[in-house]
Amino acid sequence: MTDPSIPVLLIVYHSSTGGTAQMAQAACRGAERSAGVRVRLVRAQDAGPADLLAAHGYLFATPENLAAVAGVMKDFFDRSYYPVLGQLNGRPYALMVCAGSDGSNALRQVERIATGWRLRKVAESMIVCTRAQTPEAIAAPKTLAPAELQACEDLGEALGNGLALGVF
Repeated sequence: MTDPSIPVLLIVYHSSTGGTAQMAQAACRGAERSAGVRVRLVRAQDAGPADLLAAHGYLFATPENLAAVAGVMKDFFDRSYYPVLGQLNGRPYALMVCAGSDGSNALRQVERIATGWRLRKVAESMIVCTRAQTPEAIAAPKTLAPAELQACEDLGEALGNGLALGVF
């Protein structure tokens, strides 16, 4: 049984080639350094409304596919949006996007969903650009640079600390 007085940070992510998974796992490591917060790292296909309602804050991590949020991540939002509408107001969130060239459209899409849920953005959204531009490079497994992963860890730690201290 978990202690209901301990805030929960839910990290929801999807990854096909490993880049976004690395980002989410790094953020999870950072958040777990925060005393007084419980971190749940959940793949988008396994997450739903109950996970959102049970959490106190969120970190969404998605690849950008064809200039949009990845389909599996979009499916998570589609399945969850109306069942939790009006019940997440004011909860903190942050966003990470793994993109081949730009990432800004995926960022805008998730930020619009978060606005509809009345979530409170508590950190600048992060875009990690892999510069994958050919079909082969896009489909290839990704390995992110240590500095990029450190930035993800730092974001996770900041979210975890903010929840644990009641700042958010």
